[in-house]
Amino acid sequence: MATTVQQPPIVDRRKPVAQLSDSGNGGRFTPSVGELRAVGDHSAAASTGIWVILFGISMSFAALTSALVVRKGSAPDWRHLTLPSILYLNTLILIVSSFTLQGARRRIAASLKSRNASVSNVGLKVTFLLGLLFVGGQYLAWSQLRSQGVYLATNPSSSFFYLLTVAHAMHVVGGLFGLALVIRRLSHATLQLSTLDIVSRYWHFMGLLWIYLLILLRAKM
Repeated sequence: MATTVQQPPIVDRRKPVAQLSDSGNGGRFTPSVGELRAVGDHSAAASTGIWVILFGISMSFAALTSALVVRKGSAPDWRHLTLPSILYLNTLILIVSSFTLQGARRRIAASLKSRNASVSNVGLKVTFLLGLLFVGGQYLAWSQLRSQGVYLATNPSSSFFYLLTVAHAMHVVGGLFGLALVIRRLSHATLQLSTLDIVSRYWHFMGLLWIYLLILLRAKM
């Protein structure tokens, strides 16, 4: 009598699966099984997308800059605008937030690439709070100008000031939503390194853009 021998199933060992276990301690996670490199893979499409977005934002503010220069040079009704001093404190806050975010990114990246490691989301939360302080500081600057009787339609210089600073603040708020997403995913152990890198690039760009705008406002207001 013939005996039929079943062949053992073929297991594909080329694609290890990474699993993260959430320790439940304030957004800390620990690796479980597999290679964490699978979780931290970069997405080429996402990386390209963020550069396209940043290029579009740059072109928008370049157009506003060109309009400001042309408007100031072609109209006799341009009035000097004294910038609120709180803008300089806001600048420092945004610069510090870039450092805190970069420090958090390095720690998280190292944890995603190593086994039996844990990382805290404190650095991300500090960056988020600093971003809120920046937006709040910008609102105080607008309030100071309004208390002096300087509004959007008061004169061309005030119009450009409000337009540039409000547009930038709205983009910073967009970055805050990105940080909130990163914090949430980190706390649920589903964060990918590509997502963190995209948010970091956007946030650092917002800092550089604000420094440019402050220099522009000082020179042209």
